[in-house]
Amino acid sequence: MHFISDELDDYAVAHSEKEPQLLKQLTRETYQKVVQPRMLSGHYQGRILSIISKLINPKVILEIGTYTGYSALCLAEGLQTGGVLHTIDVNEELVDFQKKYFDASAFSENIKQHLGPALEIIPLLEEQFDLVFIDADKPNYPAYFDLIVDRIKPGGILLSDNVLWSGKVVEELNTKDSSTRALLEYNKLLAEDARLETVLLTIRDGLTISRKKIPS
Repeated sequence: MHFISDELDDYAVAHSEKEPQLLKQLTRETYQKVVQPRMLSGHYQGRILSIISKLINPKVILEIGTYTGYSALCLAEGLQTGGVLHTIDVNEELVDFQKKYFDASAFSENIKQHLGPALEIIPLLEEQFDLVFIDADKPNYPAYFDLIVDRIKPGGILLSDNVLWSGKVVEELNTKDSSTRALLEYNKLLAEDARLETVLLTIRDGLTISRKKIPS
């Protein structure tokens, strides 16, 4: 979903950081071999994820929803030396695809792949998180929030993707549309939770940045 003209969008991309070669290759192969390649974060949003991670310089990152690994590689660019990125996905068919690109990157020792339902895997992880990125099945967004909000460190960041859902969040709700209903609930949670400072950005399909407040 674009909120500006294609010309302005192209201009913004052209005047942003260039896409790393490995990620160009990952994009090309995703479009050649994987169903629904538009789920990829892509050049522009990927550079946004990268620069946010670099500003935070996290020790521990949690990503819910790996897909083909593009966003994980972008987020890993900001990791502290010796840091770790846990990335979770349920699609067994993509594990080898992800690993191929993780191993080819500078972050092969930092990225930990987890296969299975995130709601089952997250409780098994022992760390607190400096940065969390949610980009998975929309009906579970509120449940993911409940699992991770207390495990985000004070001053830590929660990034949430697809929160505008192609504009459906401002349209009349189809009672059978569980994804939109969940996103409406989730967006309300982020906006009203007193533990967070939240800004919803109209980038691509909507990207929310929430900061865990530091107790005074």
